[in-house]
Amino acid sequence: MNLQHAYLEGQGRPHFPELLGRYQQWSDAAATAGDVQLDLAYGAHPRQRIDHFPAQGPATGVLLYLHAGYWQSRDKAQFRFIAPPLQQRGLHVCLVNYPLCPEVSLAELVQAVRPCVAAVRRHLRAQAVAPLPLAVAGHSAGAHLAVELALAAAAPQAAADDGVAGVLGISGVYDPQPLLETTLNDKLRLDPAAARAADVVARVLAGSTPGLWVVGGAETPAFLAQNARMHAAWQAAHPWSRSLEVPQADHFTVLQDWCEGRGGWPAAFDAWWHAVAAGAAA
Repeated sequence: MNLQHAYLEGQGRPHFPELLGRYQQWSDAAATAGDVQLDLAYGAHPRQRIDHFPAQGPATGVLLYLHAGYWQSRDKAQFRFIAPPLQQRGLHVCLVNYPLCPEVSLAELVQAVRPCVAAVRRHLRAQAVAPLPLAVAGHSAGAHLAVELALAAAAPQAAADDGVAGVLGISGVYDPQPLLETTLNDKLRLDPAAARAADVVARVLAGSTPGLWVVGGAETPAFLAQNARMHAAWQAAHPWSRSLEVPQADHFTVLQDWCEGRGGWPAAFDAWWHAVAAGAAA
């Protein structure tokens, strides 16, 4: 397999610049609506920041979202457009930024993002928000980080405020080992041991929370395989794991399909959130 094509050139589409431009416009509009709180600190690094989009109507839960960018680019400000549809279904949406490679190593990045869960809980308590199920979601590299947060929460030594009731991965790169042979590693600077240690598929814990794994049907076989491996590993450890391949969606239109309720997204998300809420209430 040509890994450079599988993870870079083959994933690109001519419409991405125009699509991402629209996403930025929608995100800018979302940032000015309602009682949004932007750039709340969860650490000392300038990129340890969270945006809070409060639930509309009766609140049913909290969803943390980690953005794409191969751990080395992009920003939560580009993806604020995902918040309004989720707010309308009663979710507090918290978009999370994190330090980027090569300023930090991938292992350091994972450690840097971990305080965000407890920080969101403290923030919501300060806002007099009643305790709610909290789940984590991420796209591409953000999906890998979402799983890292879920695994940290499932560890025996985890604190109560680090608890995660569910994980949603979208077009995730859960095993970064194939990236060693691509130009993406110019900034990641992974060696084989570090890449192996970052493989979350190999570290799934029994007793983990409900997992939903989504990928665009038009993505490369490498991304379809990453999604399938993650689902299989999670399913072996937890009775609730589902996989969704969104027809004709690519690496970025899969997010628009989510927001607009196409391609099997509504039923899959509703079933996952039902499992999340049921597990949190148990």
